[in-house]
Amino acid sequence: MPKLSLPNPACTPACTLADTPAFSSALVLAACLVAGTAQAEIQSKPIRYEDEGVPLTGHLYWDDAIEGNRPGILVIHEWWGLNDYAKQRARMLAELGYIAFAADMYGKDQVTDQPAQAQEWMQEVTVDPELWRQRANAGLAQLKAAADVDADQMAAIGYCFGGGTVLQMAYGGADLAGIVSFHGSFPAAPEESIGKIKPEILILHGQADSFVAPEVVSNFQDKLEEAGANWEMDIYGGARHGFTNPNAGDYGLENLQHDPQADARSWQRMQSFFDEIFSD
Repeated sequence: MPKLSLPNPACTPACTLADTPAFSSALVLAACLVAGTAQAEIQSKPIRYEDEGVPLTGHLYWDDAIEGNRPGILVIHEWWGLNDYAKQRARMLAELGYIAFAADMYGKDQVTDQPAQAQEWMQEVTVDPELWRQRANAGLAQLKAAADVDADQMAAIGYCFGGGTVLQMAYGGADLAGIVSFHGSFPAAPEESIGKIKPEILILHGQADSFVAPEVVSNFQDKLEEAGANWEMDIYGGARHGFTNPNAGDYGLENLQHDPQADARSWQRMQSFFDEIFSD
């Protein structure tokens, strides 16, 4: 999984020594070296918690070079479980300056690469929407309790099963500024959510995702409108399910395929979305 490489703002073109007088070159170089030693250092730690007696372990990520409170982002994994991919996305959010928590929706360190097993675990969580939301909100509570998190500036993102999960959080009135679903499932907004959806909603969807029928997409959009949600859906032509995951093609399912362009564009769209919702 490629990591974002954030530029060092101190080492701009002004740090190029070709046109710098010799007596000041050493000063400029020293400034760049000092800035380099102050580069972001991403820290992480496991956090153990539980829901309905199920032991869960999430992972918190933050940049220890940043001081003071900052927005917190909850990350919900794909149906495979809390694997390295979900953790890497949380790390990438920390590199952007957020505090991120990769939540555990299955517990007991359950991770698989077998679709049948993944489906079984997912269905155990999703069979009851209230318990589904409760499990996700247990992770959100861990993030809110973390040091330096601005509890008034919170968002959640999810992939695949995780995308459906953050939508369920929105339907349940979770106190979030926004949610982002990447190639997620599309649970329709229930009638009881009408007028109660607080977060702004961004859906990032692959047009060629055969897991989601066109009529499901249409119904999903209609129900968001009926609920009065503030929502947007970006659709990437030709992109299949799992388009953000470089390892999507390793699971043996034809509909799973990484799409580098859709991956990059969706990540940039998420960043713009966060800039908007956290600007107030």
